[in-house]
Amino acid sequence: MTTASPWWTPHVHADRRPRLMLRNGLTAALRDWFTRNDFVEVGTAALQVSPGNEAHLAAFATEAVGPDGARSPLYLHTSPEFACKKLLAAGELRIFSLGAVYRNRERGPLHHPEFTMLEWYRVGETYESLMRDCADLLALAATRAGATLFSFRGRDCDPFADPERLTVADAFMRHAGIDLLATVAADGGTDRDALYTALTKAGMRTAPDDSWADLFSRVMVEKIEPHLGIGQATILCEYPVAEAALARPSPRDARVAERFELYCCGVELANGFGELTDAAEQRRRFIIEMDEKERIYGERYPLDEDFLAALAIMPQASGIALGFDRLAMLATGAQKIEDVIWTPVTASRTTAPAASPLVLSVRKPAPASESP
Repeated sequence: MTTASPWWTPHVHADRRPRLMLRNGLTAALRDWFTRNDFVEVGTAALQVSPGNEAHLAAFATEAVGPDGARSPLYLHTSPEFACKKLLAAGELRIFSLGAVYRNRERGPLHHPEFTMLEWYRVGETYESLMRDCADLLALAATRAGATLFSFRGRDCDPFADPERLTVADAFMRHAGIDLLATVAADGGTDRDALYTALTKAGMRTAPDDSWADLFSRVMVEKIEPHLGIGQATILCEYPVAEAALARPSPRDARVAERFELYCCGVELANGFGELTDAAEQRRRFIIEMDEKERIYGERYPLDEDFLAALAIMPQASGIALGFDRLAMLATGAQKIEDVIWTPVTASRTTAPAASPLVLSVRKPAPASESP
């Protein structure tokens, strides 16, 4: 049995280097675009008291030891979101962050335990402005890499074409024949049994202990995502409120939220919101998410009380997180995320032998801002 040479082997590095240099060029082009559009780049601390409060996000835990030996739990952030929103509360109007974030239980062609997230916010602007940003950045990435087409696993996408806009409800009907909003109440509550019945009628796999969220994710992964971003990018919007813990409800229909995801070649690239600024409602949603996490995984993460306090004075804003490595993959023609990461994380041979890779969550991992 042959073993692949490490990434640092000279001949392997020589093969990887052209894509890595294109990655550097893309980084510079993105920073220039944001600067020209009056954004301020911000740095956010990787160590946080809470890594985020989505049920299916797994974080890396550590602790701070004070001069007196006192120990306090900390986590590597899964997103700079909480810190960025505190900066919006402080008075910043247009900001972006480009840096490393960390997620446990995730490794595969599209997942890496340490990856680069591009996150940006616009105060006083709707989340539709972020959709226009996404179209601009796709074209910018393609131009910088000299690509006329994005391709991944036999699926093609024109990065210069206007993205298609598709609601989640329309996607469920189009690709699975399921009336999703018939399972969502006027107040955003969900009917698990109704969705379970709909999946059964559609001939999809179900389990007796599936929750509404489990069923929703199964349809997304198996029936919908493979069809998104084919030929042109897809902006999948108006997620049910139950699947948008950090987004505000839509003024058009309280059953859905101002949340969208960007797809190219069936790959989720970005996750954007019209930001929720109701601190009491955000606390309620976080507690629901942590109750679900404890039910499934037997653990929960603390709430960032500092974040909730800042949220109470944060102005109306829209924000989005984009998986930079995935964008670099598509722009350079790479087929796995490690091909565009300068120094991939190497699993310890003593604690994680080749036969036992890092666990990849069975459920669809949380998206970029809750990203890729």
